[in-house]
Amino acid sequence: MVNFIAIPTRDDLTALCELIEAGQLTPVIGATYPLDQAAAAMAHLETGHARGKIVVTV
Repeated sequence: MVNFIAIPTRDDLTALCELIEAGQLTPVIGATYPLDQAAAAMAHLETGHARGKIVVTV
């Protein structure tokens, strides 16, 4: 796992929002886990085989 810290600006978030609204950017979600399975979500991520983002729903 690699740590990456981004410091988004208001302009960055506005541009990102515009791309999403225009349908030019679509996130790839590999799996969704409920909050009570957050440990399983992290275990899946740590395998290195996650394809797309791992989402934990609240």
